[in-house]
Amino acid sequence: MNTPCTFFTETAETQHRITAEMAGKEALSVGDGQLAQSGLVAPPAGSPAGSHSALQEGRGFSPLDSSSDRVQPFPRSPKLQKKIANFGQPSKVNLSMDQLSRRVEELQAERTRTEAHIQSLKKRKADLSKSTEVMKQRVQEHFENMHCVLKQDEQAVQDSLELDLRQARTRLDQVLKTWQLHQDQVTKSISSMQRALNNSPLADKDDKGQPENLSPKKPDVTEKEIRLNEERFKRLLKTLSSISKQLKAQLQRKTLLLDSSPMVIDRQTCHSQITVTSEGRGLSFSGSACSGPAHPLQFDKVCCALGSAPVTAGQRYWEVDVRCCSAWALGTAYASMERKGRDKGSKLGRNRNSWCLELRNGNLSAWHNDRHVACKGVGQMPLGKVGIWLNYDKGQLLFYDADTMAVLQRFSAAVTPVFDRAHHQFTQPVYLAVRFLRPPENQMWPNHLELCPLSTA
Repeated sequence: MNTPCTFFTETAETQHRITAEMAGKEALSVGDGQLAQSGLVAPPAGSPAGSHSALQEGRGFSPLDSSSDRVQPFPRSPKLQKKIANFGQPSKVNLSMDQLSRRVEELQAERTRTEAHIQSLKKRKADLSKSTEVMKQRVQEHFENMHCVLKQDEQAVQDSLELDLRQARTRLDQVLKTWQLHQDQVTKSISSMQRALNNSPLADKDDKGQPENLSPKKPDVTEKEIRLNEERFKRLLKTLSSISKQLKAQLQRKTLLLDSSPMVIDRQTCHSQITVTSEGRGLSFSGSACSGPAHPLQFDKVCCALGSAPVTAGQRYWEVDVRCCSAWALGTAYASMERKGRDKGSKLGRNRNSWCLELRNGNLSAWHNDRHVACKGVGQMPLGKVGIWLNYDKGQLLFYDADTMAVLQRFSAAVTPVFDRAHHQFTQPVYLAVRFLRPPENQMWPNHLELCPLSTA
């Protein structure tokens, strides 16, 4: 016999099962008005009889609809709720058809612009190739002209040597003819004397007199002068060697001249004893200070000056005429280099903010970070012009003898151990820098430096 608890438990299970079946029916028969209005749902075939009787006795549950105020036994999923809310409303796809059409038109227009730009880039690429070919042709023409000039000059020199040879041969032929005539006379005299010694009757008939006495013929002084002009030939070889060296130097210099740019001195940085010419390229050092107010950028104790234009990228080349200066320092420096005082921070090459080539007491040396190396291999002739080439991006600084293009000093990563640098890259704008050193006491003229105006013309 079942207890009351057991009875209520079975009844609850039956009600839950019936409710689930009714919910399934409702989902399958949405829109069926007759079943929705009747309030009764026929049990499916094969359902237990108790379930049907329970519905008839009023223990069942009426189907749920959207107008019912009853509490739904199971919450609907968000996805199902979204579908029900959108049921019967126009589709978003239909609403965005115009937007999609406009978007397609925009993309088509973008594709047209892209294709046009690609064609433009391809044309530029082809034009670059054509321009390069034209440049190569013009360069080839210039070198062919130089080759032609060299061949013409070579032929002229060869013709000159051939003419010298012909003249020497002509003179020798004349001298040789004279000596051959003398030889014939000597031979004839010998024959005549031999016949006389033999008392030959024939000799008496032939010789109508005493054989003439021939005096010995001595070489003429002019004979020694008949030779190729060897002195002229030596001068020619020396001249050709000098031209060859100059041509090689100029061909190397032409590449550096492509990196040249006008440079003038920043007057605000000049020491009071430095006078700058009107065009801004010439500097002179005098013993007396120029009157005028001091500037914050001015070197007050060390006779230095900086260029006006900094270098922040790329390559630059300058040349400085040093023929009228007996003691100088040339190089580059950061703007952060100290301007006040006499300590190492304000002297070129004595700190980490500057690099220089220095001529003092006739000795040439390179300085950076208060360390220096002697410049070896420098010719005996004093320097006329110093070339300074800067490659900012690669951290390279080279000093040249601008007349021979011989490298005087190279600052780069390869020489960092000498100057105690962990790396060698420029990290700030770089300025051209010059410094006048103390001249000898017996020097009577003022020291002068000149920034050379460079031109590839």
